[in-house]
Amino acid sequence: MSNTAVQLSTVGNLIRDLAKKHPSRTALVFPELNARYTFAELDDLSERVARNLYRAGFRKGDRFAIWANNIPEWIILEFATAKIGVILLTVNTSLRRNEVQYVLAQSGARALALVRSFRGVNFMEELEAVRGSLPELKEVFILPDDFDVLAAPADFELPPIPLDPLDCINMQYTSGTTGFPKGVMLSHNNILRNAFNTMTNLGMTSSDVLCLKIPLFHCFGCITGVLGAYTRGAQIVCLTEFNPGRALEAIQNHRCTVVFGVPTMFIAELNHPDFDKFDLSSLRTGIMGGAPCPREVMKAVVEKMGARHMTVGYGLTEASPGVSQTRPDDPLDLRVGTVGIAGTDVEVKIVDPVTGDELPRGSEGELITRGYHVMLGYYNMPDETSRAVRGGWLHTGDLATMDARGYIRITGRSKDVIIRGGENVAPREIEELLLTHPAIREAYVYGVPSDLFGQQVAVAVQLRDGALLTADALQDFCRGKLARFKVPEFVDFVSEFPATASGKVQRYKLAETWAALHQGPQGNQ
Repeated sequence: MSNTAVQLSTVGNLIRDLAKKHPSRTALVFPELNARYTFAELDDLSERVARNLYRAGFRKGDRFAIWANNIPEWIILEFATAKIGVILLTVNTSLRRNEVQYVLAQSGARALALVRSFRGVNFMEELEAVRGSLPELKEVFILPDDFDVLAAPADFELPPIPLDPLDCINMQYTSGTTGFPKGVMLSHNNILRNAFNTMTNLGMTSSDVLCLKIPLFHCFGCITGVLGAYTRGAQIVCLTEFNPGRALEAIQNHRCTVVFGVPTMFIAELNHPDFDKFDLSSLRTGIMGGAPCPREVMKAVVEKMGARHMTVGYGLTEASPGVSQTRPDDPLDLRVGTVGIAGTDVEVKIVDPVTGDELPRGSEGELITRGYHVMLGYYNMPDETSRAVRGGWLHTGDLATMDARGYIRITGRSKDVIIRGGENVAPREIEELLLTHPAIREAYVYGVPSDLFGQQVAVAVQLRDGALLTADALQDFCRGKLARFKVPEFVDFVSEFPATASGKVQRYKLAETWAALHQGPQGNQ
């Protein structure tokens, strides 16, 4: 596709065009499921599902949620819903009943497709526990059980549906920069152009094969991965979930040339006991994102895995998601010390977080960005939207510097959000839960450094007079109510909190205290 074609297209038309141009070309492989699809087969299956959803009364603007790990039906639904203008709502598989209830209720989702269970959690039980509080949820489809019905041959053609590239077609809930999760509304244009531009910067072509081990519910998976590969007509080899051995095996057996992942994934692969037995000579390039890239990890990916043109990307869901990226031929220092330069048709500035004034090159300030990639807004949250996007500029909440060549270095956060292994964690959400515990008087959550995840979640807790509580008990209280990545890894019990003269608790001082208490290997989990 050309840049112009992408701007005028929709997600549904992407797969239609590929089916016309390359009908018999392999589009998607799931090695663990022994499943393989051509572009024509993906288009046909998504067309059937689109027709059956339309016949069932689904219309443009309805929200259709999917709560599942990586399976072929996920990708088919991504294209099927887009063909009739239904907004795909992606649900993180780590969420639990209260979190899922919030997402489905806040979004007003009409339908939910889900797997029965994943990683030991019974999704059906989780849903049934909150189903009564979701009056707008009319349809529930169990995957893959109900897919035969969804994809049954339909004996009618879809009527003309006026779809605009600027229509919202994808919603993803993120903790963003503050507060409870917000539904980020993204258009066809947002996600197709961002995916296309990112892959163009990467140098991906139709002869490439992408090893996709990122969860599809994440924008890195369903946008940069699926749509990115398909805007170039490339093949995807997708894992049902990340497993280092299976990822290495997929790269070897399917001669993958491109690989995506967060640093923790690459670390797990490099440390696999059988790493040296795999033939990874086909690898050429990829994207590492979601957390800072340690130098030794990037060096090993380049030298030991052979991905000599591996790049580093920076983005956020509100930016569709890519903002900046290193280039395949950038020297190693730039690929570990920066997050590259602004993407095609993307503007970036470093501004004073207080005044909003642009700062000279080399100065630290908040990174803001403007362009086609900025979200449509947060669903039903106009005040939150107006705080995040001002004058067309998306305020990321990240502190950064930019050198004379435009290379960006992320230096910290101007907001409280924690980024653990690529997942945004809002302290307030965890704090609200902890304050329901009868033993806890006050609690403040903050992020601490981690070589493995970029950041880990820590909490300082003040107990009520005479109350007793252990760190293990607090973590057990959170499990089952919060996603795994939100459960505090470190718990410190305190008698008081550091505060400003006005009484505002200083989270950065809590982090400093934590660092002093957790020196050595424990502090670098």
